[in-house]
Amino acid sequence: MNAADLPQYTAVIAGKHVPAADWIDVLDPAHGRPFARVARCSADAVDEAVAAARHTYEHTWGDTAPDERARICHRVAAALRASATALAEAETRDTGKPIGQARTDAEVAARYFEFYGGALEALTGETLLSRPDLLAFTLREPYGVCGHIIPWNYPLQIAARTVAPALAAGNTCVLKPAEDACLTPLLLADIALDAGLPPGALNVVPGYGEEAGAALAAHPGVDHLAFTGSRAIGQSVMAAAARTIVPVTLELGGKSPHIVLPDHDPGLAVPLIVASITEHAGQNCSAGSRLLVHASVHDALLAALTTAFRALRIGPGRSDPDLGPLISARQRDRVLRYVARGARDCAVVTGGGVPHVPGHEGGFYVEPTILAGVPADHPVFTEEIFGPVLAVTAFETEAEAVRLAEATDYGLAAGIWTRDGATAHRLARRLRVGQVFVNNYSAAGGVELPFAGAKRSGIGVEKGLEALREYTRCKTVVFDTRPRGPLSSSAKESAG
Repeated sequence: MNAADLPQYTAVIAGKHVPAADWIDVLDPAHGRPFARVARCSADAVDEAVAAARHTYEHTWGDTAPDERARICHRVAAALRASATALAEAETRDTGKPIGQARTDAEVAARYFEFYGGALEALTGETLLSRPDLLAFTLREPYGVCGHIIPWNYPLQIAARTVAPALAAGNTCVLKPAEDACLTPLLLADIALDAGLPPGALNVVPGYGEEAGAALAAHPGVDHLAFTGSRAIGQSVMAAAARTIVPVTLELGGKSPHIVLPDHDPGLAVPLIVASITEHAGQNCSAGSRLLVHASVHDALLAALTTAFRALRIGPGRSDPDLGPLISARQRDRVLRYVARGARDCAVVTGGGVPHVPGHEGGFYVEPTILAGVPADHPVFTEEIFGPVLAVTAFETEAEAVRLAEATDYGLAAGIWTRDGATAHRLARRLRVGQVFVNNYSAAGGVELPFAGAKRSGIGVEKGLEALREYTRCKTVVFDTRPRGPLSSSAKESAG
């Protein structure tokens, strides 16, 4: 098929599809061939989108009553559910993830709009204690125009995660999805418009990060920036925000540990440890990519995990395997470089290569890999790989487990596996991470659970009620309630 014959997806600005001057080919990770084209937006398109968002904020959405915003959010949620099959198919084709996981993404996206539609009326100010003759209270007000730059691993879910609370709080949005996976954010914009969201409230400008993304991050018309992605790009986004002096929410990845104590339940731990590093082929900021296991149970747990890894089915996402391809050849090669380095310095327990997937030889697949005996200063242990690679390290004492868990400058999530509640509580308090899961593990948890990074995993809070506060500014109002004397004659005439 010629490139010109591929389906084309254009930017959505002010409620309209905008003709594109240039295009980006979209590759199917399952076989590596293009199947669609998305618009390559320029700084001019970003200007247009920000202007549309500003107009809608000042003339429509910013003045829409909370109950009406809530009704629209619920309608968007219902429309997303009605479109779940089409959204899941597009997500799988675009990202390579198994279709079952993509269906979950569609449901979670709907839940974000549903949750914030229900929660926004709980967004209230406070009455403040002050002098008896003063009445002081706070208001929570939207920022105005919010810029959102999201990654390619969960484009539908993260688009909803970031724009739903912003819209519910009364902001308008300009969303820049990653060039590797743009389709479902564009479909989300169409669905939201059909559900009653005003034109210009949600604008989507696909394109390259160094072009559209950089223009959005530096735009003087943006009042708040949210970014999810790599630390290096996050630093550039934060630097751009510093120049325009706007607040930022940053989620910059993780290197999350599981800490397995001798009294853990293997039947509970093994499947969730496996899922935490193989969901979407390990391309997950909260992936449980480090396994810290007590020496007394190390060999038994490693054997159980090896058996589970070798039983995983690998294939194209549309066949709903356990493990699909990585997003691109670039990402596959990056993961394989880490594996090769780990193989030189550590023990490869299983995996470590490129599987043969019949009929999909051009796909971007990597075998799920376990590396054992990984030192705490090794790049496989300290750096985010973003692939199905589990680094295993033994420990002897609780203090050593904490030291190993803290041996990276990431702090996104952690899992603790023990039947001893006191031990779990003690460890949870000592770990500098945003989320701790005890005898369970979930990538960033549920919609209602606040999601924040510690150390260099980011700043600000997403998800839960905290995200609504993240997308509002606090204003304090103070009334002097002391009685005044009678109005003067001139004042009386004026009042009359």
